[in-house]
Amino acid sequence: MRPAHPTEQAVGMEHYASDADGVGGQLREDDEHFRVRELERFATEPVDAPTDAYPHLVFRVTLSGWDTNDFASRLSDALGMSRERVNWAGTKDKYAVTTQLFSVYGADPEDLPDVDGAEVEVVGRAGRSLEFGDLAGNAFELVVSDPDRPANAAEITDELHAFGGLESPDAAGVSIGVPNFFGQQRFGSRRPVTHKVGLEIARGSWEGAVMAYLGNPTDEEPEGTQEARAFVQETRDWQEALERFPNRLRYERSMLHGVVECDGEPGPEEFRAALERVPSNLQRLFVHAAQSYAFNLMLSERLERGLPFDEPVEGDVVCFSDTDAPEGLELPDTDRLQRVDERRVRSVTRHCERGRAFVTAPLVGTETELADGEVGEIERRVLDDLDLAPEDFDLPGEFHSTGTRRAILVRTDLESETDPLTLSFALPKGSYATVVLREYLKVDPVDLG
Repeated sequence: MRPAHPTEQAVGMEHYASDADGVGGQLREDDEHFRVRELERFATEPVDAPTDAYPHLVFRVTLSGWDTNDFASRLSDALGMSRERVNWAGTKDKYAVTTQLFSVYGADPEDLPDVDGAEVEVVGRAGRSLEFGDLAGNAFELVVSDPDRPANAAEITDELHAFGGLESPDAAGVSIGVPNFFGQQRFGSRRPVTHKVGLEIARGSWEGAVMAYLGNPTDEEPEGTQEARAFVQETRDWQEALERFPNRLRYERSMLHGVVECDGEPGPEEFRAALERVPSNLQRLFVHAAQSYAFNLMLSERLERGLPFDEPVEGDVVCFSDTDAPEGLELPDTDRLQRVDERRVRSVTRHCERGRAFVTAPLVGTETELADGEVGEIERRVLDDLDLAPEDFDLPGEFHSTGTRRAILVRTDLESETDPLTLSFALPKGSYATVVLREYLKVDPVDLG
């Protein structure tokens, strides 16, 4: 089994599913080389619908060079309203061309500002805001720049086709399967610490969580930033650290302001309040990243043990497909779960073969029930190693999580072109294009963007 890049191993992705050498190269040499389009699933009324019943304006935005959070902040500033009134279904990357829906409470079409790098198309009105996950998935068109071994793409495709539990590929098109890891950007592509913050929160250490975010310098950052992080980590001199952290690190500075402004020596409540100064979606992300890290470790252990991803073994928990998914997209519905005992293995396997059921692993929270058998042993071992338990996620405010389960395999139809090497595919919501691309490139995840 081929070991993953050390940076990927640090966030729980310890192996590749394919053994062939990667094609090399890099992604995102240009924003145009990484195109993402949401597969929408959100009902709207006409734009002239009454605003008392439909107060949320919904619009489609194509962004170039904009992180979703940054664009939301720019939008709320221009509208003169709280950023909490701007909502979206999925967070997209800055170095890409992305098309996605936004909603704003209490705005009219003529209020929307002109923003460089943003093309806005009003869609309609809705009775509620967009919520995270209000989409079916995303379609990707990705160009690999300067590949060293482009011909290897065909061998990798064959291996991933087999990993997905599929028959021999045909000339018309190829379906592939990869472990449904959380990609590097879930944890921070250049500074993977988000899960470390979440682990400290789940363990009840609010100071540890703040320090995990403020400290932990990495070589990928500018020297001045590294020095500022090292300083606060060594001294706990909050006021001086505030002077040293650059203005562009606004979340770090916001946390530092929270600590500096408290009366006396900061304690757990003050550190928690400092964490709560960052946007609510980032607060949730801290805990979600800790859950994602444990999930990745569980998948890596399953790979090591040679257990299948495309079909269940006794003790597994499966979910069933979302019958309202767009045609051609396998979309798991994790609200419909079934535990697989010895009697059900064969029948559930048939459902998995037809794309009607999916083997899952837990994103651990207060309501998580772990699997049985060997799979349950894997789940419990990972949690024990991390000093975590489901009840640890009974947390205040945005940090609380009941948990859920997630499919361990993602399959997609892949189209490819050779000059330039271009890969096109669609993934269900919550799955990462980089977990497909990492199998093809097998490079430092920084080059995956």
